[in-house]
Amino acid sequence: MTHAPSAHPCADPCLSPDAFAPPAAAPGRAAWLAVGSIAVGTFATVSTEFMPIGLLTDIAAGLDVSAGTAGLMITVPGVLAAFAGPTLIVASGKLDRRTVLIALSVLLIASNVLAAFAPNFGTMLVARLLLGLCVGGFWTFAPAAATQLVPAASKARAMSLVLAGVSAATVLGVPAGAYLGALAGWRAAFAVTGALATAVLLVQLWLLPALPPARAIRPRDLLTPLTRRMAQVGLLAVLFFIAGHFAAYTYLKPLLQQVFGLPPSAVATLLLVYGAVGFVGTFVGGSLVARSVRGTTLLAALMLAAALLLSTVAGTGMVAGTAVVVVWGLAFGLIPVALTGWMMEAVPDAPEAGQALLVSGFQVAIALGSLVGGVVVDGYGISRTMLVSGALVLAAAAIVFAYGRMVATRRVPVA
Repeated sequence: MTHAPSAHPCADPCLSPDAFAPPAAAPGRAAWLAVGSIAVGTFATVSTEFMPIGLLTDIAAGLDVSAGTAGLMITVPGVLAAFAGPTLIVASGKLDRRTVLIALSVLLIASNVLAAFAPNFGTMLVARLLLGLCVGGFWTFAPAAATQLVPAASKARAMSLVLAGVSAATVLGVPAGAYLGALAGWRAAFAVTGALATAVLLVQLWLLPALPPARAIRPRDLLTPLTRRMAQVGLLAVLFFIAGHFAAYTYLKPLLQQVFGLPPSAVATLLLVYGAVGFVGTFVGGSLVARSVRGTTLLAALMLAAALLLSTVAGTGMVAGTAVVVVWGLAFGLIPVALTGWMMEAVPDAPEAGQALLVSGFQVAIALGSLVGGVVVDGYGISRTMLVSGALVLAAAAIVFAYGRMVATRRVPVA
């Protein structure tokens, strides 16, 4: 998809999405419900992206592929999302953002339905390709669209709500998928996410007003962050940081099963612990980033590296597994807020361009990390994968420590 699709032509104009739009920007409670629908839509999208991690071994067995091959469910949407964000924001021009968001919600529903009924792994990858468009699009369009719905004094709050949806999804998607999978099977997990996306679509059809962009984004606007030293350092750190995390995170469930020797019930419990601790981390991160973006990013990198390396020497059993999961979850809870805050400081005069490139860097790193993790886990095992991942995250910490001092930073509220 190179252009966000408009409403599908219909003989009855009352059935087109625009027929549901209020005549003017929704005021008061309706406006915040509309913002909430964007935040929940972003949550559903990012949760769907990460959900297969908690279901990896189940999906691999159900579709008769290896764990390493099943990791392509993370790699494929990541690769497409990396290109989708910048491409869609340029290709959409001055297209109403309401139409774009509705089209993305429809694609999200289609992706989840196709995944839920996938008869083979090839079909699953097609579903994940559709998801890649959704991920790149929602991450790019959602924050700016949310701020259009509310008065100027509430823009920061609206932005924070959408970012909270992203942050919550990055830490809750895996445990939620694992929990639903344990209750009713991995196909049911995709069906539930599809139902959530359907609810989001209905709310957006009813409450989202017209959201025309202030101006069309030009290709050269995307180059602005690349001319800023702080943005350059941040994007380089993102590649190592996120690649290292996802090289290991994709195989968190096999790690708990095979290395720590935990039964399925204990694994499901620890994935929920991971999500809960990570959710707390997102709120802690907002407070820390307001004081020091560089310090928060460095702290997250060191904690994550410690968790990954600890997993190779901590032994077996529930206590060791819990220690690793708690440190790991808290560290990753800090990451989305820290990296968003970093780019906000780096390019305050070009926030949409900065966000688009952050999305691309994040998704490239996710794809590379899950690909590297798949190769290492199939060739050398889970523990060696954790060592490689820890080394990548330590490289990110070194970049932040060494080069972060060379750029001027200032305090900025994020949450």
